Amino acid sequence: MEKTKVVIVGGTGYLGQYILQAFAGNNGGDRYDVAFTHHSSPLPRILLDAFPHFPAFPLDLKSGLGFDSITQDFGQPDVVVNCAALSVPRVCEQDPDSAMSINVPSSLVNWLSTFERNKTLLIHLSTDQVYQGVKSYYKEEDETVAVNVYGKSKVAAERLIKDKCQNFAILRSSIIFGPQTVSPLPKNLPIQWMDSILKKGEKVEFFYDEFRCPIYVKDLVSITLRLVERWVVSDEKQMRIVLNAGGPDRLSRVQMAEVVAEVRGHDHSLIKHVSASSVDRGVVSPSDISMDITKLIQTLEISPTSFKDGVSLTLESESLYHILP
Repeated sequence: MEKTKVVIVGGTGYLGQYILQAFAGNNGGDRYDVAFTHHSSPLPRILLDAFPHFPAFPLDLKSGLGFDSITQDFGQPDVVVNCAALSVPRVCEQDPDSAMSINVPSSLVNWLSTFERNKTLLIHLSTDQVYQGVKSYYKEEDETVAVNVYGKSKVAAERLIKDKCQNFAILRSSIIFGPQTVSPLPKNLPIQWMDSILKKGEKVEFFYDEFRCPIYVKDLVSITLRLVERWVVSDEKQMRIVLNAGGPDRLSRVQMAEVVAEVRGHDHSLIKHVSASSVDRGVVSPSDISMDITKLIQTLEISPTSFKDGVSLTLESESLYHILP
Protein backbone atom coordinates (compact mmCIF):
# COMPACT_ATOMS: atom_id res chain seq x y z
CA MET A 1 0.00 0.00 0.00
CA GLU A 2 1.27 3.43 -0.95
CA LYS A 3 2.15 5.63 1.99
CA THR A 4 0.35 8.92 2.56
CA LYS A 5 2.71 11.88 2.31
CA VAL A 6 2.21 14.49 5.04
CA VAL A 7 4.01 17.82 5.43
CA ILE A 8 3.82 19.68 8.75
CA VAL A 9 4.45 23.39 8.12
CA GLY A 10 5.83 24.86 11.34
CA GLY A 11 6.92 21.51 12.75
CA THR A 12 9.23 23.03 15.36
CA GLY A 13 6.44 24.95 17.14
CA TYR A 14 4.36 23.75 20.07
CA LEU A 15 1.56 21.99 18.20
CA GLY A 16 3.86 21.02 15.32
CA GLN A 17 6.16 19.01 17.58
CA TYR A 18 3.19 17.18 19.13
CA ILE A 19 1.84 16.27 15.69
CA LEU A 20 5.27 14.95 14.66
CA GLN A 21 5.38 12.89 17.85
CA ALA A 22 1.98 11.38 17.08
CA PHE A 23 3.09 10.37 13.57
CA ALA A 24 6.34 8.96 14.95
CA GLY A 25 4.40 6.72 17.37
CA ASN A 26 1.56 4.19 16.91
CA ASN A 27 2.96 2.62 13.71
CA GLY A 28 2.57 5.88 11.82
CA GLY A 29 5.75 5.01 9.94
CA ASP A 30 4.00 2.07 8.28
CA ARG A 31 1.31 4.28 6.74
CA TYR A 32 2.75 7.78 6.48
CA ASP A 33 5.79 9.51 5.05
CA VAL A 34 6.20 12.69 7.08
CA ALA A 35 8.30 15.80 6.49
CA PHE A 36 8.30 19.11 8.34
CA THR A 37 9.35 22.69 7.76
CA HIS A 38 11.17 25.11 10.04
CA HIS A 39 11.97 28.80 9.87
CA SER A 40 14.65 29.10 12.55
CA SER A 41 18.06 27.53 11.93
CA PRO A 42 19.98 25.56 12.95
CA LEU A 43 17.51 22.98 14.22
CA PRO A 44 18.09 21.82 17.83
CA ARG A 45 19.93 18.49 17.94
CA ILE A 46 17.31 17.13 20.37
CA LEU A 47 14.61 17.64 17.73
CA LEU A 48 16.59 15.97 14.95
CA ASP A 49 17.34 13.04 17.26
CA ALA A 50 13.66 12.70 18.21
CA PHE A 51 12.49 12.46 14.58
CA PRO A 52 15.40 10.93 12.64
CA HIS A 53 13.20 9.59 9.81
CA PHE A 54 11.38 12.86 9.10
CA PRO A 55 13.17 15.13 6.61
CA ALA A 56 13.29 18.81 7.65
CA PHE A 57 13.05 21.65 5.14
CA PRO A 58 13.88 25.31 5.77
CA LEU A 59 10.97 27.47 4.65
CA ASP A 60 10.20 31.17 4.46
CA LEU A 61 6.43 31.56 4.39
CA LYS A 62 6.69 35.25 3.47
CA SER A 63 8.55 34.61 0.21
CA GLY A 64 7.66 30.97 -0.35
CA LEU A 65 11.36 30.11 -0.58
CA GLY A 66 11.72 26.41 0.26
CA PHE A 67 8.53 24.95 -1.21
CA ASP A 68 10.26 23.82 -4.43
CA SER A 69 12.78 21.80 -2.42
CA ILE A 70 9.95 19.92 -0.70
CA THR A 71 8.40 18.99 -4.07
CA GLN A 72 11.77 17.91 -5.50
CA ASP A 73 13.15 15.98 -2.52
CA PHE A 74 10.02 14.71 -0.76
CA GLY A 75 7.34 14.79 -3.43
CA GLN A 76 3.84 16.17 -3.69
CA PRO A 77 2.11 15.83 -0.30
CA ASP A 78 -1.34 14.30 0.14
CA VAL A 79 -1.89 16.33 3.30
CA VAL A 80 -0.38 19.60 4.52
CA VAL A 81 -0.92 20.71 8.13
CA ASN A 82 -0.21 24.42 8.57
CA CYS A 83 0.76 25.20 12.18
CA ALA A 84 3.03 28.13 11.30
CA ALA A 85 1.93 31.56 12.56
CA LEU A 86 2.95 34.76 14.21
CA SER A 87 0.60 34.11 17.11
CA VAL A 88 1.42 36.66 19.84
CA PRO A 89 -1.29 39.34 19.42
CA ARG A 90 0.90 42.15 20.76
CA VAL A 91 3.71 41.29 18.31
CA CYS A 92 1.19 41.22 15.44
CA GLU A 93 -0.06 44.66 16.48
CA GLN A 94 3.50 46.05 16.43
CA ASP A 95 4.34 44.49 13.05
CA PRO A 96 1.13 44.13 11.02
CA ASP A 97 3.02 43.56 7.75
CA SER A 98 4.78 40.47 9.10
CA ALA A 99 1.55 39.23 10.71
CA MET A 100 -0.27 39.43 7.39
CA SER A 101 2.54 37.96 5.27
CA ILE A 102 3.07 34.98 7.63
CA ASN A 103 -0.47 34.34 8.86
CA VAL A 104 -2.14 34.66 5.46
CA PRO A 105 -0.45 31.66 3.77
CA SER A 106 -0.46 32.95 0.16
CA SER A 107 2.81 31.24 -0.76
CA LEU A 108 1.56 27.92 0.66
CA VAL A 109 -1.77 28.17 -1.19
CA ASN A 110 0.05 29.10 -4.43
CA TRP A 111 2.31 26.05 -4.00
CA LEU A 112 -0.70 23.74 -3.54
CA SER A 113 -2.33 25.20 -6.65
CA THR A 114 0.62 24.04 -8.80
CA PHE A 115 -0.10 20.37 -8.09
CA GLU A 116 -1.60 18.50 -11.00
CA ARG A 117 -4.12 16.36 -9.17
CA ASN A 118 -5.21 19.16 -6.84
CA LYS A 119 -6.22 16.52 -4.31
CA THR A 120 -4.09 17.71 -1.42
CA LEU A 121 -5.89 18.38 1.85
CA LEU A 122 -4.86 21.53 3.71
CA ILE A 123 -5.48 21.41 7.47
CA HIS A 124 -5.05 25.00 8.63
CA LEU A 125 -4.81 26.19 12.23
CA SER A 126 -6.92 29.29 12.73
CA THR A 127 -7.96 30.89 16.04
CA ASP A 128 -10.92 31.76 18.26
CA GLN A 129 -9.74 35.37 17.86
CA VAL A 130 -11.55 35.56 14.51
CA TYR A 131 -14.67 36.23 16.62
CA GLN A 132 -15.58 39.68 17.92
CA GLY A 133 -16.06 38.56 21.52
CA VAL A 134 -19.42 40.13 22.30
CA LYS A 135 -21.32 36.95 23.26
CA SER A 136 -20.76 33.43 24.57
CA TYR A 137 -20.42 30.19 22.62
CA TYR A 138 -19.77 31.29 19.06
CA LYS A 139 -20.79 28.86 16.32
CA GLU A 140 -18.80 28.27 13.13
CA GLU A 141 -21.35 30.10 10.97
CA ASP A 142 -21.26 33.26 13.12
CA GLU A 143 -19.76 36.33 11.52
CA THR A 144 -15.99 36.74 11.93
CA VAL A 145 -15.28 40.31 13.05
CA ALA A 146 -11.80 40.32 14.58
CA VAL A 147 -10.80 43.18 16.89
CA ASN A 148 -7.00 42.99 16.53
CA VAL A 149 -4.38 42.48 13.82
CA TYR A 150 -3.78 38.84 14.79
CA GLY A 151 -7.48 38.01 14.46
CA LYS A 152 -7.78 39.99 11.23
CA SER A 153 -4.81 38.15 9.70
CA LYS A 154 -6.47 34.84 10.56
CA VAL A 155 -9.83 35.95 9.08
CA ALA A 156 -7.99 36.91 5.87
CA ALA A 157 -6.27 33.49 5.86
CA GLU A 158 -9.60 31.68 6.16
CA ARG A 159 -11.03 33.72 3.26
CA LEU A 160 -8.02 32.96 1.06
CA ILE A 161 -8.23 29.22 1.79
CA LYS A 162 -11.99 29.08 1.14
CA ASP A 163 -11.52 30.97 -2.16
CA LYS A 164 -8.47 29.19 -3.52
CA CYS A 165 -8.34 25.69 -2.03
CA GLN A 166 -10.50 22.80 -3.18
CA ASN A 167 -9.99 20.75 -0.03
CA PHE A 168 -9.46 22.11 3.46
CA ALA A 169 -10.21 21.77 7.15
CA ILE A 170 -9.92 24.99 9.15
CA LEU A 171 -9.53 24.51 12.91
CA ARG A 172 -10.35 27.55 15.03
CA SER A 173 -8.21 26.75 18.02
CA SER A 174 -8.47 28.36 21.45
CA ILE A 175 -5.56 28.62 23.94
CA ILE A 176 -3.55 25.41 23.56
CA PHE A 177 -2.13 23.98 26.78
CA GLY A 178 -0.26 20.85 27.81
CA PRO A 179 3.19 19.53 28.73
CA GLN A 180 6.46 20.93 27.38
CA THR A 181 7.59 19.68 23.95
CA VAL A 182 10.42 17.25 23.09
CA SER A 183 12.59 20.21 22.12
CA PRO A 184 11.60 22.71 24.84
CA LEU A 185 10.23 26.05 23.69
CA PRO A 186 11.57 29.29 25.16
CA LYS A 187 8.11 30.81 25.67
CA ASN A 188 6.04 30.46 28.84
CA LEU A 189 3.46 27.71 28.61
CA PRO A 190 0.19 28.86 30.23
CA ILE A 191 -0.41 26.18 32.90
CA GLN A 192 3.27 25.89 33.84
CA TRP A 193 3.49 29.68 34.19
CA MET A 194 0.41 29.83 36.46
CA ASP A 195 1.77 26.98 38.58
CA SER A 196 5.24 28.54 38.94
CA ILE A 197 3.92 31.98 39.87
CA LEU A 198 1.42 30.65 42.45
CA LYS A 199 4.15 28.41 43.90
CA LYS A 200 6.13 31.54 44.85
CA GLY A 201 3.38 32.53 47.27
CA GLU A 202 3.01 36.06 45.92
CA LYS A 203 -0.31 37.64 44.97
CA VAL A 204 -0.82 37.72 41.23
CA GLU A 205 -3.46 39.38 39.05
CA PHE A 206 -5.69 37.43 36.67
CA PHE A 207 -8.54 38.66 34.46
CA TYR A 208 -12.02 37.65 35.54
CA ASP A 209 -13.87 39.07 32.52
CA GLU A 210 -12.28 37.47 29.43
CA PHE A 211 -13.49 34.02 28.42
CA ARG A 212 -11.95 31.28 26.27
CA CYS A 213 -12.29 27.50 25.81
CA PRO A 214 -8.71 26.25 26.31
CA ILE A 215 -7.91 22.98 24.52
CA TYR A 216 -5.56 20.25 25.71
CA VAL A 217 -2.81 19.85 23.09
CA LYS A 218 -3.27 16.08 22.70
CA ASP A 219 -6.95 16.63 21.82
CA LEU A 220 -5.93 19.01 19.04
CA VAL A 221 -3.48 16.36 17.79
CA SER A 222 -6.27 13.73 17.84
CA ILE A 223 -8.53 16.08 15.87
CA THR A 224 -5.79 16.57 13.26
CA LEU A 225 -5.05 12.84 12.97
CA ARG A 226 -8.73 12.02 12.68
CA LEU A 227 -9.09 14.47 9.79
CA VAL A 228 -6.02 12.96 8.08
CA GLU A 229 -7.33 9.40 8.54
CA ARG A 230 -10.78 10.39 7.25
CA TRP A 231 -9.13 11.92 4.18
CA VAL A 232 -7.00 8.85 3.49
CA VAL A 233 -9.92 6.40 3.54
CA SER A 234 -12.39 8.60 1.58
CA ASP A 235 -12.79 7.77 -2.11
CA GLU A 236 -14.12 11.07 -3.41
CA LYS A 237 -11.38 13.13 -1.67
CA GLN A 238 -13.59 16.11 -0.90
CA MET A 239 -13.46 18.06 2.34
CA ARG A 240 -14.41 21.68 3.03
CA ILE A 241 -14.98 22.14 6.71
CA VAL A 242 -14.54 24.76 9.45
CA LEU A 243 -14.53 23.54 13.06
CA ASN A 244 -14.33 25.29 16.41
CA ALA A 245 -11.43 23.49 18.10
CA GLY A 246 -11.84 24.38 21.75
CA GLY A 247 -12.11 22.47 24.99
CA PRO A 248 -15.41 21.75 26.77
CA ASP A 249 -15.08 24.50 29.43
CA ARG A 250 -15.72 28.27 29.13
CA LEU A 251 -13.20 29.85 31.50
CA SER A 252 -11.72 33.18 32.53
CA ARG A 253 -8.03 33.47 33.45
CA VAL A 254 -9.12 33.61 37.12
CA GLN A 255 -10.98 30.31 36.75
CA MET A 256 -8.00 28.73 34.99
CA ALA A 257 -5.69 29.83 37.81
CA GLU A 258 -8.15 28.50 40.39
CA VAL A 259 -8.10 25.06 38.75
CA VAL A 260 -4.27 25.08 38.77
CA ALA A 261 -4.33 26.11 42.45
CA GLU A 262 -6.80 23.33 43.25
CA VAL A 263 -4.80 20.64 41.43
CA ARG A 264 -1.52 21.78 43.00
CA GLY A 265 -2.77 22.77 46.47
CA HIS A 266 -1.77 26.44 46.11
CA ASP A 267 -3.38 29.18 48.22
CA HIS A 268 -6.46 30.51 46.35
CA SER A 269 -6.17 33.89 48.09
CA LEU A 270 -3.06 34.60 45.97
CA ILE A 271 -5.33 34.92 42.91
CA LYS A 272 -6.27 38.57 42.59
CA HIS A 273 -9.29 39.30 40.37
CA VAL A 274 -8.81 42.24 37.97
CA SER A 275 -10.70 43.48 34.92
CA ALA A 276 -9.03 43.06 31.52
CA SER A 277 -9.92 46.70 30.85
CA SER A 278 -7.65 47.82 33.73
CA VAL A 279 -4.46 46.71 31.92
CA ASP A 280 -3.00 48.10 28.72
CA ARG A 281 -1.51 45.15 26.85
CA GLY A 282 -0.78 47.11 23.69
CA VAL A 283 -3.52 45.23 21.87
CA VAL A 284 -7.33 45.09 21.96
CA SER A 285 -8.46 41.71 23.21
CA PRO A 286 -11.93 40.22 22.64
CA SER A 287 -13.94 39.75 25.86
CA ASP A 288 -15.74 36.46 25.30
CA ILE A 289 -14.68 34.18 22.47
CA SER A 290 -15.92 30.98 24.04
CA MET A 291 -16.99 28.52 21.35
CA ASP A 292 -19.76 26.00 20.80
CA ILE A 293 -17.94 22.76 19.94
CA THR A 294 -21.01 20.64 19.13
CA LYS A 295 -20.04 20.37 15.45
CA LEU A 296 -16.51 19.21 16.34
CA ILE A 297 -17.80 16.51 18.70
CA GLN A 298 -20.45 15.26 16.26
CA THR A 299 -18.31 15.38 13.11
CA LEU A 300 -15.23 13.66 14.53
CA GLU A 301 -16.87 11.68 17.35
CA ILE A 302 -14.44 12.87 19.98
CA SER A 303 -14.93 13.90 23.59
CA PRO A 304 -12.42 16.63 24.49
CA THR A 305 -10.57 16.51 27.83
CA SER A 306 -11.97 18.72 30.60
CA PHE A 307 -9.75 21.63 31.62
CA LYS A 308 -9.18 20.17 35.09
CA ASP A 309 -8.13 16.76 33.72
CA GLY A 310 -5.88 18.46 31.16
CA VAL A 311 -4.22 20.52 33.92
CA SER A 312 -3.65 17.37 36.00
CA LEU A 313 -2.12 15.54 33.03
CA THR A 314 0.06 18.56 32.19
CA LEU A 315 1.44 19.01 35.69
CA GLU A 316 1.94 15.27 36.29
CA SER A 317 3.97 15.11 33.11
CA GLU A 318 6.01 18.19 34.13
CA SER A 319 6.93 16.44 37.40
CA LEU A 320 8.15 13.42 35.43
CA TYR A 321 9.97 15.72 33.02
CA HIS A 322 12.02 17.15 35.89
CA ILE A 323 12.72 13.76 37.48
CA LEU A 324 13.97 12.12 34.28
CA PRO A 325 17.69 12.59 33.53
